[in-house]
Amino acid sequence: MTLSNAAVQPQPNWQAVCQADDLVADSGVVVWLEGAQVAVFYLPGQEQAVYAVDNRDPRSGANVIGRGLVGSLQGELVVAAPLYKQHFSLASGRCLEDEGQRLRVWPVRLNGGAVEVAVG
Repeated sequence: MTLSNAAVQPQPNWQAVCQADDLVADSGVVVWLEGAQVAVFYLPGQEQAVYAVDNRDPRSGANVIGRGLVGSLQGELVVAAPLYKQHFSLASGRCLEDEGQRLRVWPVRLNGGAVEVAVG
């Protein structure tokens, strides 16, 4: 028996946060996840159809990211924060205008009729 040198990665703990029917195409919905508001964006037709980021805008402190407009900027899928219009990558959470700002990003998936976010 040969053991690999690669570290064993723990399996993510997937938690259902809403139903796929709750999602709105090209828009965000906000869910509650372990004490935090998470904005889930549904972009049908994209290679990755769902994204999950922190709903709290790091500049204003308001929970408004889920109301932001989605689009593509500099070749990246982004959400524009509603108050100050800064753009955040849906994939990485980085702010395109200010490297000092960042949104937390969660792994998310569609699993049958459920939207699941990895926690832990």
